[in-house]
Amino acid sequence: MYTEKRPARPLSVPVRNMHYNVRVWGDPAAAQTLPPLVMVHGWMDVGASYQFVVDAFSDTFARDRFIIAPDWRGFGHSMPAHACDHYVFADYLADLDHLLDHFSPDRPVDLAGHSMGGNVSMMYAGARPERIRRLVNLEGFGLAPSQPSQAPGRYARWMDELRAYERGDMALRPYDSVDGVAQRLMKTNPRIAPDKARWLAQHWAAPDADGKWWILGAPAHKIITPMLFRADEMLALYEAITAPVLSVEAEENHIAKWSSGNYSLAQYHERLGHVRNARSARVDHAAHMLHHDQPEAVARIIEDFLTQ
Repeated sequence: MYTEKRPARPLSVPVRNMHYNVRVWGDPAAAQTLPPLVMVHGWMDVGASYQFVVDAFSDTFARDRFIIAPDWRGFGHSMPAHACDHYVFADYLADLDHLLDHFSPDRPVDLAGHSMGGNVSMMYAGARPERIRRLVNLEGFGLAPSQPSQAPGRYARWMDELRAYERGDMALRPYDSVDGVAQRLMKTNPRIAPDKARWLAQHWAAPDADGKWWILGAPAHKIITPMLFRADEMLALYEAITAPVLSVEAEENHIAKWSSGNYSLAQYHERLGHVRNARSARVDHAAHMLHHDQPEAVARIIEDFLTQ
């Protein structure tokens, strides 16, 4: 079993119509000297996913920084009080806005986001440029461009999936043990070490009264969003970012696979050119979950960028 070098402290923070579960490391007083580092996770992940990176930070960096990693709404232990049958992407920006006002109301923060969290971070940094000092985007590439002609089918699919959700067709499957959850994590990401997979499984899922383990992600997240991804809107947000941006990609990149060949890394780099101060880095021997595969390399990249 993996043992944390720097155990996190859990907090419950009121955010809009719910309470967010937030993991923190370090002394909050450090935020009076250096910007806090806020780390936001990706789809069907949890804030605890950053534990390995936090443990890999240097002693000096970990001592001098207050580090914050929330569970997004509908993930981990940040569950709305009332049942929700779909999630709107813009809610993550509004939630992040409230979290930053809670932890750092008077000064900008350093922000790091993975995958979906990276996309949220880029959008937020364009909408609230004064709130972000530096930004690290870990594999948050955006989506393939859409066309208005796709809208009728998109809305129809969204309504169909809502009906499927009501029938229970989108329910997540349980696992017999925490080891079963760990095996699921390793199947999705064969590069993760078994000790890390078993540690993360205890934070990625939880047992019910019958001893069945359930992933801590609302099934409604599986429902497609009804709004099309607008590449032109994303570019406008990119152009509004004033913070220096470091875009980090894994050696084993799956953009073409996820987009069915409709989007490429080269197209993402073209979009990134709309950010006035952006650079790129690559993590070798890693796939999409690069913060699990190579936490030491990711920690070093983040630390070097934020301390320049």
